[in-house]
Amino acid sequence: MIDRTLPFIDLHRHLDGNVRLETILELADRHQIDLPAKDVEGLRPHVQISERESGLMAFISRFKYLTAILVDGEACRRVGYENVADARAEGIDYLELRFSPWFMAESHGLDPRALIEAVVDGVRAGERDTGVKAQLIGILSRTYGPETCMRELDALLALRDEFVALDLAGDEARFPAPLFRAHFERARDAGLAVTVHAGEAAGPQSIWESIRELGATRIGHGLSAREDPALLDFLAERRIGLEVSLTSNVHTSAVTGYEEHPLAEFLRRGLLANLNTDDPAISGIDLTHEYTMAAPRAGLSPAQIRQSQANALEMAFLSAADKKALAERKRSTPRT
Repeated sequence: MIDRTLPFIDLHRHLDGNVRLETILELADRHQIDLPAKDVEGLRPHVQISERESGLMAFISRFKYLTAILVDGEACRRVGYENVADARAEGIDYLELRFSPWFMAESHGLDPRALIEAVVDGVRAGERDTGVKAQLIGILSRTYGPETCMRELDALLALRDEFVALDLAGDEARFPAPLFRAHFERARDAGLAVTVHAGEAAGPQSIWESIRELGATRIGHGLSAREDPALLDFLAERRIGLEVSLTSNVHTSAVTGYEEHPLAEFLRRGLLANLNTDDPAISGIDLTHEYTMAAPRAGLSPAQIRQSQANALEMAFLSAADKKALAERKRSTPRT
């Protein structure tokens, strides 16, 4: 199902949603952090989801042990590095990792700017050691409210050159996009692209607002777009990308099952949509699973699966020259 002549790309992966269980156990032991188990298989059901959660915020609660071990800069650096190493092991050629520094810093009261520096150091070291190209997207965690998000934005913009885009994530239903208009105006003025979590826990109006109020050129999830034919036409005409994560959407109860997912419909209508992992440690999956297992269950044809892979390259926050170079490098040296 995976076309090895095309780049294998993940555009929507939360860095703090991809922490190895072994790393959690090791750092918890080192820093005397209480866990509900002392081995991988005992810890797994407390982190990974096997059934649907009751909603998005119940899913987010699964981050508890992933962030509990972020005790200092070295732990954050390690998680950043291991994210890129894991991508290499999955055969990923290019990925965009996103994280909310405020959310990651909260458990141990870390300084958000210092945390960002540590994550960046780990990710860049991972790039050098693996050859995988990784770019960073900063998240404003809307759940904290506009005032705290402005402070979070300050920390991100202090290291603006390390980021390609700004995202808005968290409690979509209670904190709508217009509350963050000023934040994203600052980000766009700083030259950052915009992608926004929308249409996952709220209706199509959330997607419209993310585009019109915040300037989003990509949307994370976007499932409720299927409720608005005019929005579907707008997304297709403007080539606004939808970052879709099939298994995650099932686990958050955004859809009742793979078979009910609208991705196949989106692709039939010519929307620019692709497959991603979202939070691999929580969903217990990798990108290969989404292409070879989840996509067929969601009704995607082999041609649609390949189109998703091609769409990922078009959607990537890369220059035209970098996209061309990535595609040419993949064709000349396809990895198995």
